[in-house]
Amino acid sequence: MWVKICGITTREAIDAALAARVDAIGFVFSPSPRRLSPAEAARLAKPARGRLRCVAVTRHPSQRLLDDIVAELGPDVWQSDLEDVHALHAPGSLALLPVLRAGRAEPQPLPARLLYEGPASGAGVACDWAAARTVARRTELVLAGGLSASTVAAAIEAVRPFGVDVSSGVEERPGLKSPEKILQFVEAARHAAVQSEE
Repeated sequence: MWVKICGITTREAIDAALAARVDAIGFVFSPSPRRLSPAEAARLAKPARGRLRCVAVTRHPSQRLLDDIVAELGPDVWQSDLEDVHALHAPGSLALLPVLRAGRAEPQPLPARLLYEGPASGAGVACDWAAARTVARRTELVLAGGLSASTVAAAIEAVRPFGVDVSSGVEERPGLKSPEKILQFVEAARHAAVQSEE
């Protein structure tokens, strides 16, 4: 089970993500309590380089902001809504994680991997799991929205995603991750993934 912790803002959250051996961490560059500057994200990312994937998370950014993020942070992956990925120019070496929001028309063809969530990011609201499952049968779907240690098992059972992405579900308050909740979430997700395969 591929696991991403999104909206990282502190070194403690980085350390917890590394301890839990997650696959990716996300740095947010759109309006949010978790928003960072590219320079802040670059400083935070240093201990994680080469150990997990650093994801630049945007929504409808300008080309200038994307260029600044690439220059300062040098992310491994860029996550943004499908229309952003098509409208802006990103370096060919930058992996893409397009966001498909519940209720939107599916792109044809489907990307090889995408993030599926509800209309608003970081709001702690679950998306349509039944709709997500139909997409997950045809691509590597990373499920986001309303996930926590107490809900992720049911989400994995319902959707059978390639991966899961959590932000508000592992926070003490908006913008501040709890190291304990990160570890609990990752343990719950991986346990659920093993159970779903049996």
